[in-house]
Amino acid sequence: MSSTSSLLIRHARILLPSGEFLLGDVLTRDRQIVEIAPNIPTPSDAAVTEIDATGLTLLPGAIDPQVHFREPGLEHKEDLFTASCACAKGGVTSFLEMPNTRPLTTTQQTLDDKLQRAAQKCVVNYGFFIGATAENLPDLLTAHPTPGIKIFMGSMHGALLVDGEAYLEAIFARGDRLIAVHAEDQARINQRRQEFAGIHDPAIHSQIQDNQAALLATQLALKLSKKYQRRLHILHMSTAEEAELLRQDKPSWVTAEVTPQHLLLNTSAYETIGTWAQMNPPLRSPHDNEVLWQALLDGVIDFIATDHAPHTLEEKAQQYPNTPSGMPGVETSLPLMLTQAMQGRCTVAQVSHWMSTAVAKAYEIPNKGAIAPGYDADLVLVDLNNYHPVRREELQTKCGWSPFEGWNLTGWAAYTIVGGQLVYDRGKLNTQVRGQALSFGE
Repeated sequence: MSSTSSLLIRHARILLPSGEFLLGDVLTRDRQIVEIAPNIPTPSDAAVTEIDATGLTLLPGAIDPQVHFREPGLEHKEDLFTASCACAKGGVTSFLEMPNTRPLTTTQQTLDDKLQRAAQKCVVNYGFFIGATAENLPDLLTAHPTPGIKIFMGSMHGALLVDGEAYLEAIFARGDRLIAVHAEDQARINQRRQEFAGIHDPAIHSQIQDNQAALLATQLALKLSKKYQRRLHILHMSTAEEAELLRQDKPSWVTAEVTPQHLLLNTSAYETIGTWAQMNPPLRSPHDNEVLWQALLDGVIDFIATDHAPHTLEEKAQQYPNTPSGMPGVETSLPLMLTQAMQGRCTVAQVSHWMSTAVAKAYEIPNKGAIAPGYDADLVLVDLNNYHPVRREELQTKCGWSPFEGWNLTGWAAYTIVGGQLVYDRGKLNTQVRGQALSFGE
C-alpha cells in the first residue's frame, strides 16, 4: 500500500481526544486522519483499503519514549529492524531510542548515522536521544533532531557516566533542551557493590542499587532543574521515595515516567525468573509498586515507557553479577496495561493517555497521540475481548524471551497502522512499510 492511498476503518470503537468512545469509522489519506464519523461513505478513490474493525477498539498508536535497540554495535541482541517489528506487533508506532550503542550517540555524526539506519530499516517512527559525556557540551546544544539530552547519573560506565555534580551543573546551566536522567547515585552503588561483593543471588541487585541510590540522584537532578528552571524528565522512576518527593515538589517543567515492570513486578520475581528480573534501576518491593501506581493515577508520574533493553538468553544465563541488566518490553507493554484496565486498575482512556497522548505532549511531537482530523494516522486496533498468553516463540524481538512469559493478556494489537499504512495485520507484518523521523517542537 503506497503512502498516498486511503485507509477506511469501519465499525471501530474509537477513543476520542475527550476520553469518550464513538462507534464509527475513520478515514485516512496521505499519512493523516481526514475524517471521523459514525458512518463514512466509501470514497471514490480507487486506492482505498477497508478494515472491518467490528469488536475492536481504535487507539492512538503507542509512543515508547525509552528503548535501547542496540544498533549499531550490539546487533546480536537486537537491531533497528527486529525491534521496530516488535514495536509494530505491540501496537507501538513510534519510539525514542537511547544513546548507549557502539559507538555512543554523542555527536551529530553518530546521530545522523542512526537516523540513516532507521530510515532504511524501521517499520515504525523513530527518534534518538543525544548522550551527555563530560566533554560534549557543544554537541548537546546543537544536535538535531533529538527529543533531548540523556544523562546517565549512575548504572553506567565509560564516557556516558556523568556523576560529578560540577559536570551535571554545566549541562543544566546551558541551553534549554529537555534533559532526561537515569537517576541512580553511582557513589552509593559503588560503595554497596563492595559491601555485597561475592554474593551471586541476583536478588542482591535490588539491595546494591537500592531505593536510596535512586532518591539521592533524583534529588540532585531536581535541585539543578529548579536552580536553572531547566526542563527535566526523570526516566523509569522506581521507588516510593521518589514518587513522594515529586508529589511534594514537582515544578511545572518536570515530568516523570514509570515502566510496566516497576508497576507489575517486584523483588519476588527473582525467585521465579532469576536474572531475567535484573534491570536498572532494579525491581523494588510490593509497597513501591503500590505507591508508583497511585502516583501514576494521580498525575504525579506523567507517562509510561518500557526501557526495552534486550540481552541474549546466553548473556542472561551467566552468574550474577556478570549478567547484564535489562529486559525486553515493547511487544508486551500495551497489552499489559490494557489488561490492568480490564481488571479495573485504571481505564482504557488512561492507558492511552499514558502511552501516547502524554508522551507526545512532553516531547512536543506534533500531530501524534490523538485520533482527530489533521493528526497523523498512527493507530492501533486492539482486541479487548480475547486473552492470549505471552509466548516466547511468537515474539518478534531478536532476544526471544520476555519476563512476562506465560502471562495471559488482553488488548493485543490486531492491526497496527503507521502513517496510514498497515504494518501489522492479525499476525502478519508488512516489512515494506517505513516509518518517519519524529520532530520535537524545534
